[in-house]
Amino acid sequence: MEELMELLSALKPEIDFETEKELIDDGLLESFDVITLIAEIEDQFGIEIPAEEIVPENFNSAEGIWNLMERIKGEE
Repeated sequence: MEELMELLSALKPEIDFETEKELIDDGLLESFDVITLIAEIEDQFGIEIPAEEIVPENFNSAEGIWNLMERIKGEE
């Protein structure tokens, strides 16, 4: 989780990813940010995020993103 938090902070340092739970719903992460984040996650963690998983509820919080990553790792 720490690596993910560092990645998120590098992407958007002005956002408190530890407390924010509505990243997509509040417009804090826009579509380009999500695409950039997905590319970074795939490169850094060696997992592939399927298109059907790219939905707001998976990216509304750091915890949601982490849970998505763990779920995908478990399926591989």
